[in-house]
Amino acid sequence: MNNAVVYPKNTSKSVTARALAVLGAFTVAEPSLTLSHLARIAGLPIATVFRLAAELEEGGFLDRDDAGRYSLGVKLWEMGLLTPVHGHLREIAMPFLLNLQYDCREIVQLAVRDGVDAIYVEKLTSEESVPVQSRIGARIPLHATGVGKTLLAYSPESFIEVVLEMQLPRYTEDTLTNKRALAKDLAAIKAQGFARSHQEYLMGSTSVAAPVLVNGVIRASIGIVNYTAREDLDTCVPALLHAATGLGKRLEEIES
Repeated sequence: MNNAVVYPKNTSKSVTARALAVLGAFTVAEPSLTLSHLARIAGLPIATVFRLAAELEEGGFLDRDDAGRYSLGVKLWEMGLLTPVHGHLREIAMPFLLNLQYDCREIVQLAVRDGVDAIYVEKLTSEESVPVQSRIGARIPLHATGVGKTLLAYSPESFIEVVLEMQLPRYTEDTLTNKRALAKDLAAIKAQGFARSHQEYLMGSTSVAAPVLVNGVIRASIGIVNYTAREDLDTCVPALLHAATGLGKRLEEIES
């Protein structure tokens, strides 16, 4: 399913807004789009998208294959490498993530908060298959995942209240959507220093996650995930906390 926002047709958009609508149409689930599909998602006339796509392709922001389908171009990848999340956080985090995976032999993920979502910015896989929702760049809910709940629990109280007042989607029968139950879970996460999630987002998935704190402010969350409903994942918590604390201290040293 394509989760991209389908914009209403609006020919009064600026050129920049139109170009961003075209680039924003691509998702992890649908990284390649036909011209007509691209126009529908962007909410723009096909003629407009055809012209913009040609210009974006010439600049390296889009690629077009022999079948005429468009995908994001290498120029965007190059620009992405310059972002603080990619070029700074991921590079510094990698030794801690590698050591954690070596200790636990499970999938290790690094996530940050963006608005009311969490985004996976790094992932080290094991031999088991990984769902599309777990890919780098995927957006996941704050209230239904280990890394998401950790990011939420350590956010400012004002932000937590906003999320608790939202209509939270239910992904499985174990998803916490009740305000009181979720608030209680978030308080427990902050008290114990890590989060647990068991089949709250995907059936069969279980995870533990810990905050990466820099001078007391959450910067990211490290999670360990298993997709075969492993019940003893808590045995990895000491190594998880060691990695998250170590990364936080390392970031403090670099940024001081």
